[in-house]
Amino acid sequence: MTFSPRAILAALAMALASSAAAQTSGSDWSGQVTLYGWGAGVSGEFTPFTGAPTLEFDASLGEVLEDLDAAFFVTGLARRGDLVFLGDFTYTSSSRDGLVPPGVPASGEVTLTSLTLAAGRRYDAGKGITFDVLGGLRGWDIGGSVSVPAAGVDEAPGATFVDPIVAARFNTEISPRWSVIGYADLGGFGVGSQFTWQAALTANYRATERLYISAGWRHLYLDYEGGSGTEFQGSLSGPLLGATWRF
Repeated sequence: MTFSPRAILAALAMALASSAAAQTSGSDWSGQVTLYGWGAGVSGEFTPFTGAPTLEFDASLGEVLEDLDAAFFVTGLARRGDLVFLGDFTYTSSSRDGLVPPGVPASGEVTLTSLTLAAGRRYDAGKGITFDVLGGLRGWDIGGSVSVPAAGVDEAPGATFVDPIVAARFNTEISPRWSVIGYADLGGFGVGSQFTWQAALTANYRATERLYISAGWRHLYLDYEGGSGTEFQGSLSGPLLGATWRF
């Protein structure tokens, strides 16, 4: 199972078309799509295969900008009554030059692609506060490369797996134009990865009837050990800025 920006955009376009058709036919579907920039680089350790050097990545904001090669992030939500569907796609690629013991020059790259799909129920707590309780899956595609010219090592392995997750999301209106959204999930449980979790918090400004601008922070963690010796333990973390279109 491999994820690509083209495939996700095609799926997103079909979902938008289906939702628009449903609205036209008089159903009570509603939804939103968010494109966002996330200042997140890879922080942690990556071992591409058994016996390979372990590559260390650091996600301080300055090094994020230095290491990050490419990134793409989009999330969407659809709702009908109390039924809620959530989707999120992330893609990031980071590279690093450095040394491996005993001081040998090396270079490496790690690419993380994830697709989260979840569904659940919305609960209205009153006073502009809602809670969503969800369950679903997160698919991962980890690609990596390591090059140690002095040792004759030049490999590019990868791993693909799926984790079950449970999630919660809340939305609180604090004024007619401002709201706060929080999201958290956890999963893995040894099914795909050993463990994965994430949390995000955003402040959202209603610029027009349908357009919202958001700013906040997001953290996504993964601990994976594959049978081929591929290991990754680390996270994506940093500030985010997004634009949401509601329909």
